[in-house]
Amino acid sequence: MIAAELRRLCSTRLWLWALVTAAACGGGLVGLIGVIGPQHVQPPMPGLDTAAGVRNVLGMATVTVLFPAVFGTVAMTSEYRHRTISVTFLFAPRRWRILVAKLAAFAIGGLCYGVVTAAAAGLALYGSAAVHGVTVGLAPGTVLELLLRIAAAMTIYTVLSVGIGALLRNQVAALAVVIGYLYLVEIALLAIPGVNAIYPFLPGGATAALTEFGYLADALAQQTGHAGGQLLPTAGGALVLLGYALVAAGLAVAFPLRRDVT
Repeated sequence: MIAAELRRLCSTRLWLWALVTAAACGGGLVGLIGVIGPQHVQPPMPGLDTAAGVRNVLGMATVTVLFPAVFGTVAMTSEYRHRTISVTFLFAPRRWRILVAKLAAFAIGGLCYGVVTAAAAGLALYGSAAVHGVTVGLAPGTVLELLLRIAAAMTIYTVLSVGIGALLRNQVAALAVVIGYLYLVEIALLAIPGVNAIYPFLPGGATAALTEFGYLADALAQQTGHAGGQLLPTAGGALVLLGYALVAAGLAVAFPLRRDVT
């Protein structure tokens, strides 16, 4: 059943464009900052020859979590928009098995997106270091671990967006929620004194902890003069983000079971 859902996903151009976007975003953003020089951005980052500089430059790839979230939302809501899910449910004796198979397929698609993003980011990192003639400030094994965390974050955001798509079903509304939250709500909350203490427990804060990327929160704190809550340990960030994914997965299965599909 999962294989059938994967074939369905691969039969559309959505995931082809998703992988192209993953390579462009992962390699493009990391490569751009690496070639310009982390020390030349505002506020400045440490150089690529330092551990902190490598973490910050690689962490910039997580800024693009919007894209797997959008692709997951579009993939799920398209099932309702084109009513393909209605036909599937008509022939499914147990609807929940179909939903779990779809969720697994979307998770695999998100993992592929994350792996491509991470691989492109890693190549861009080492390419940038070679351009500047410096040695990367982290051991290859540690760099690989950070890249795997980035891939995991991309996978989880795909699952999160599937849950939102299953809950809202309307494609425009779901996209508005995803884009608005990631690019407006979280940033606004981070800028509000007192309220920003909850940032470590939000998806963005948990992602920053998982990938050891606190640059954006620190940069905003410097501009506003209001520091947010301290990021969770790496394991804590991973657990919080995984919790969001499990809730989203539950929504993706539970809501279609309780609603008529027309």
